[in-house]
Amino acid sequence: MSNVGLRIYNNIKRAPKDLIVEFKGLPVANIADCMNRMSCIDAGIRPINDAPLLGPAFTIKSRPGDNLILHKALDLAQPGDILVVDAQGDLTNSIMGELMVLWAKKRGIAGFIIDGAIRDVGTLKKMDIPIYAAGVTPRGPYKDGPGEINVPVCCGGVVVQPGDILVGDEDGVVVINPQDALELLTKAKAKAAAEHQTMEEIENMKWDRTWVDKILSANKCETID
Repeated sequence: MSNVGLRIYNNIKRAPKDLIVEFKGLPVANIADCMNRMSCIDAGIRPINDAPLLGPAFTIKSRPGDNLILHKALDLAQPGDILVVDAQGDLTNSIMGELMVLWAKKRGIAGFIIDGAIRDVGTLKKMDIPIYAAGVTPRGPYKDGPGEINVPVCCGGVVVQPGDILVGDEDGVVVINPQDALELLTKAKAKAAAEHQTMEEIENMKWDRTWVDKILSANKCETID
């Protein structure tokens, strides 16, 4: 019988590393624009430091305020993985702090997205491993379980599947299905190139603004003196 709520799945399908690395440096906003402004993790989950985030999702579903299953994930995740923790957004207890992040760095884990609270934020701000979290509290975690590893989770209002590609910067995090990655990569690079062109037009005072009035006119906007 399946023990729902206390399960660990060891094997997940990760996108090829050479595909993941192609997203390096692409603004999250550009990628999200190419996904119809969808698949962005909620703005309440904010970066703790300036380290950019990129890698496949290694998912954890924990009981709010408990980090037993997250500790297990620290020992199972592969180098380059991003640990995505669904703690249901609860901010009562922190579920991660400095010691756990130090261990994660030693194991080559590439980052964290915590839909819950963390602590030791003064130190974590200075570390070069990307960390996103919903909040901060000094109150520590319990270690009783239950929890699950490598199951679909909800993080910041977005469903994250094990192996999804995650890209994060100062604006936030976008979640990419690996099946969409190649086409999306092409679109996002084209979007970034178009924005650079617009920046040149702005610099030279040649940015075409006629589209604004066209939309207003189509919506029958009134201009009143």
